[in-house]
Amino acid sequence: MSTPAVEITGLVKRYGAKTAVDGLDLKMDRGRLLALLGPNGAGKTTTVEICEGFLRPDAGSVRVLGLDPARDGAALRPRIGVMPQGGGAYPAVRAGEMLGLVAACAAEPLDPAWLLDVLGLSGVLRTPFKRLSGGQQQRLSLACALVARPELVFLDEPTAGMDPQARRLVWDLLGALRADGVSVLLTTHLMEEAEVLADDVVIVDHGKIIAEGTPAALTAEDGEAAQLRFKARPGLDTELLSAALPEGYKVHEPRPGSYHVLGRVDPQVVSTVTSWCAQQGVLAEELHVGKRDLEEVFLELTGRELRS
Repeated sequence: MSTPAVEITGLVKRYGAKTAVDGLDLKMDRGRLLALLGPNGAGKTTTVEICEGFLRPDAGSVRVLGLDPARDGAALRPRIGVMPQGGGAYPAVRAGEMLGLVAACAAEPLDPAWLLDVLGLSGVLRTPFKRLSGGQQQRLSLACALVARPELVFLDEPTAGMDPQARRLVWDLLGALRADGVSVLLTTHLMEEAEVLADDVVIVDHGKIIAEGTPAALTAEDGEAAQLRFKARPGLDTELLSAALPEGYKVHEPRPGSYHVLGRVDPQVVSTVTSWCAQQGVLAEELHVGKRDLEEVFLELTGRELRS
């Protein structure tokens, strides 16, 4: 039986008086894609940087591909790929040169030209990193993380700054990696990305795991339809709509013009929502009845206030 891709027990990391990671336990099996989610300051990046060997824990045990990242870094680094948020490249280095340099350090690299073509970067081979768009920089960083054929890849906000076409391309590539048996641990603030890609989701806050499971398990709610979603004019008074519904129902506007009604959905609730909208002189469009999405679960668990 193979060792887990990542196994963490009782992990603690402090920065002065602040505890960034507080007794965290996590296990990630080989060939899985795990999304590590949490608000800003929850301990995600610290946990990942410890797994990558960039930080040492204050307490607890961390094993990545069966090795201790702090003690066995030389043996571990050739087997993992790391994509930091923000690129991590020299501003003046050209895209083709950067990937070629990383490939030259690998024992059996992928063909850099092929990888650049797959990621839509063939046209910017001679462009300095600082002149690439944000999405292009992210794709180049992803190419650098993958070119050495790693067994495990750490991705920090892999599609940040990408347009929808590039994001879908990266999603397809990550799906192909998983199909080839590569383990992927990613952090993201895009709940749709986690819901689409992840085999497993772990949500952390204040350095502790507060929920974990498959996306389907985390969004299930006793087999009942637990959410009504609709679109209408932005800025409707959600408190007034909540007051028109039976006690216990909540209404949120997570994005302008997109409304979520939380609670058991039956024909009377649908009728109340549409009637209330008609009284406001607006048309409720794209009504959808179903389970909560991962974003709603995340907000319920971590709160709706802004984090710095």
